[in-house]
Amino acid sequence: MSIQAAFTAALLDPQRSCPEGLCSANGADPASRFAVYRNNVQSSLIDALADSYPVVVQLVGDEFFRAMARLYVQSCPPQSPLLNDYGKDFAEFIDSFEPAASVPYLADVARLERLRVQAYHAADAQPLGHEQIAAVLSNPQALSELTLGLHPSLNLLTSAFAVVSIWAAHQQDATLAGIDLGHGQNALVLRNELEVEVFAIDHGASTFIQNLRLGQPLSQALESASAFDLSQTLALLISHNAITHLHHNQVSL
Repeated sequence: MSIQAAFTAALLDPQRSCPEGLCSANGADPASRFAVYRNNVQSSLIDALADSYPVVVQLVGDEFFRAMARLYVQSCPPQSPLLNDYGKDFAEFIDSFEPAASVPYLADVARLERLRVQAYHAADAQPLGHEQIAAVLSNPQALSELTLGLHPSLNLLTSAFAVVSIWAAHQQDATLAGIDLGHGQNALVLRNELEVEVFAIDHGASTFIQNLRLGQPLSQALESASAFDLSQTLALLISHNAITHLHHNQVSL
């Protein structure tokens, strides 16, 4: 194993000894300096996870979270130089982390928080004007082949738990009292200008929006969606600047 590989392996594994070949410019013990450096690296990654998953931290407490995150850091080293990319599979780790099993909704809350991070860093796109969209949608004959382009930050999450209500309660210093935690919710996440927004939407609306994201025309997107309020869903997308393009008969707006 090369010095670089040994250094990387030991950096995230506290059971490994200081790699051979290291030296200190001021004569200090290399093993002691390396131990300090390793602790700083791991602490920085744990802090980054805590910043990305603040509601997860609140749900389990700082001590539990940091212990769980430390194990994640040791088993899942960064794969990108961008720190905001780190922890994208943290929810899957939580799913397999047995001590967290007593909080069954924890992984889905983590998934929701990851979508918020992704939305914040998503590419910019200029939304269409509300009047422009309304003019096109007011023509019933044009709707059958109309395709809507949605903002790059928009994403969806379907959960068996009340993830939006759980997340929202922790934005207002509220408690989970009164929330039916086992009542599944569908989340819509998007960035409206500089603000990342989260909404609970009907399952049918979620299916409809997902179909639009897949490029299906408006009429086709409706076919596989269970009953929902189409006008309300379109109004939500329009009012929060989620529609960026309209395509019809090879013409784009």
